Amino acid sequence: MTERTDLERAEIREIFQKYKAATTEEEQLAAREQLVAQFLGLVEFLARRFRNRGEPLEDLVQVGTIGLLKAIDRFDLEREVEFSTYATPTIVGELKRHFRDKGWAVRVPRRLQELHLELTKVVSSLGQELGRSPTPAELAKQTGLTEEQVLEGLEIAQAYNFASLDAPIDTEDGATTSFADQLGSEDESLENLEYRASLAPEMEKLPERERRILYLRFYKGLTQSEIAERLEISQMHVSRLLNRTLIQLREALETES
Repeated sequence: MTERTDLERAEIREIFQKYKAATTEEEQLAAREQLVAQFLGLVEFLARRFRNRGEPLEDLVQVGTIGLLKAIDRFDLEREVEFSTYATPTIVGELKRHFRDKGWAVRVPRRLQELHLELTKVVSSLGQELGRSPTPAELAKQTGLTEEQVLEGLEIAQAYNFASLDAPIDTEDGATTSFADQLGSEDESLENLEYRASLAPEMEKLPERERRILYLRFYKGLTQSEIAERLEISQMHVSRLLNRTLIQLREALETES
């Protein structure tokens, strides 16, 4: 049966409670798989921010999933913060660490080289079967390894795969550039992650209609007219609500700063 990936906040909290209170490895793995399935979309979203740095997106998702697992293990239910807000810096940090460490060429034991090659094949075949990147838990089940061994095998890729700074890479618009051209550049979206995390508690305080307007405008990309049609209110009303909400969030951010 396919895991649901649209769980409500209370349902997610319940799964975390099961994960923390699990008395057997089987119960813990089952809860963790549910959490990974729920937040894999966040991992893929963050991984895409790094896709033009010469790494396959699937590899970046695997790296980001490692960060997600770390966040799941460390998350404290007593924190007054959404898990996605808490997990984002951990996932981004894992991706940045991946690129920071990738330039180092070190001697890799044959055992780990063979493990990595085996996992690479399984990731490809299982990914085609599932229609998405497999999680470490799914790889462990498929190979008969532990999740720790799977993560070790996936991480070892960065120990001996390295590229010249002059190596060409293709961009989405068909142009060709090099790794050296990418040095020193910052992803503006990543710079805003801290602000998004700070605004998350304020977003929770907004009425449902205001949150929906923000979602439709800035996530779905709808125009004010399209939003008005969906909510069955006037475009002018949408404009007033949107402006008022943005001012409220801006003031909250400035106050926190």
